[in-house]
Amino acid sequence: MLHSFIIKNFLSFRDATEVSFCLTKHVPWNDFSAEDTTGQRLAKAMAVIGPNGSGKTNLLKPLAFLSWFVSASFQSDPKTKIPVQPHFFGDDQVSEFLIEFDFEGKLWRYELALTPDRVISEALYVKTSRLFSYVFTREWVESSQIYRVKQQDFGFNPREAEKVRENASLISTAAQYQVPLASAFASLSLTTNVNYLGRLHFRDTDVVTASHFFANDESALRQMSSLLQAWDFGLTDVQIEMLDVPNEKGEIQKVPLPFGMHRHGDRTAKLPLFQESSGTQSAFVLLSRLLPVLRDGGLAVIDEFEADLHPHMLMPILDLFFSPESNPNNAQIIFTCHSVEVLNLLHKSQVTLVQKDETCGSEAWRLDSVRGVRNDDNLYAKYMAGAYGAIPNV
Repeated sequence: MLHSFIIKNFLSFRDATEVSFCLTKHVPWNDFSAEDTTGQRLAKAMAVIGPNGSGKTNLLKPLAFLSWFVSASFQSDPKTKIPVQPHFFGDDQVSEFLIEFDFEGKLWRYELALTPDRVISEALYVKTSRLFSYVFTREWVESSQIYRVKQQDFGFNPREAEKVRENASLISTAAQYQVPLASAFASLSLTTNVNYLGRLHFRDTDVVTASHFFANDESALRQMSSLLQAWDFGLTDVQIEMLDVPNEKGEIQKVPLPFGMHRHGDRTAKLPLFQESSGTQSAFVLLSRLLPVLRDGGLAVIDEFEADLHPHMLMPILDLFFSPESNPNNAQIIFTCHSVEVLNLLHKSQVTLVQKDETCGSEAWRLDSVRGVRNDDNLYAKYMAGAYGAIPNV
């Protein structure tokens, strides 16, 4: 489970900014939180709220970037720059990341400092007793133009470790050599609709991709169909049919395509999902992303969570994370949202507010860090009245 992450000089966040899922003893016990294997209580959901252009999406991008960097940067072209963008007033400075998470009963810390040209430093630590000890550290030595690497129980050949490319992660590279710990970290579960360019906007190909997933996972298909029926989209079932479709070469291939089933009296009708409402299609795609995380555990990072959905849909979807039955492995979700009604659904510790200051720098803070915010406050009403900040200046 994710404990926290800190970013500095990344996109609109020039100063060090932390997002924490850790909860104190003052937060009431309920299904909105879970205790991880280290004994720390953590929020299962975190909403990111703020006006347009404040930097909400930019607060999610570090998680997508780090997931890619640790798992797949080895596959990038050796001559390609690292897709990291510093704040435009800090383009001569290093971008920094720190993330802490629970994995296999231990608390880990991963640190990364880099520019678009190279990794400056990279390190992995594990908490033993009360202190963090290094698993590996990797630092760029400018004078000799090489990396100095130290390892402790990591298991990567020292000569190969020192030759890791300037635009690749040591973890991603070690995973190619089948180093067990590196392979485990490179395969950690994260699902997202965000990349370093921003949100991946909904397309017809998303429905096709979701159809492939459900066609190969009968349990998820049944759960998705049951949920869409319960959410009152006028459906009695969602079925996936394998149809013959010509590819670009004119060859016939089997392609899974979804159909919504409708019933009136003793009559039934079948409608291609592409002809259903955008809300139905959006929920279909969203569930293809969330159900695997809910089943296996991990983190979902979703920008514009309520896109094409009615605000009343927020609670049923969040309930999937809050219910121990649908979320047996304590999966977490962090999401941006323009429907501020979500403030009526969450505890103040599960809300992060974002706004941009007069120097074009984004800043973020958790709502329970604001002095005077009570557990029984009407968060929605006070936010709309401007009591917490992070509202549009119109």
